[in-house]
Amino acid sequence: MPQQDNAAVDLTAAQAAKAVKRSVSILDDKKKPTGKTKEVPVAEDEVLSWAKRGDRIVVVTTDGQKLEGGL
Repeated sequence: MPQQDNAAVDLTAAQAAKAVKRSVSILDDKKKPTGKTKEVPVAEDEVLSWAKRGDRIVVVTTDGQKLEGGL
């Protein structure tokens, strides 16, 4: 029987969340977008699913966003 790569199975939701960042708009004092963005971490409870693709990790969040990051 061929041996499978279990690296993706060993990756936890917390590790997957830590590997990706979400881009969000920076708001001014009047809560209007400034045209700039910042990277914010993804919380573990936001991770719906994840997959390891080589040295990259793809995370799908509970609100449907698909985020990618490096390991």
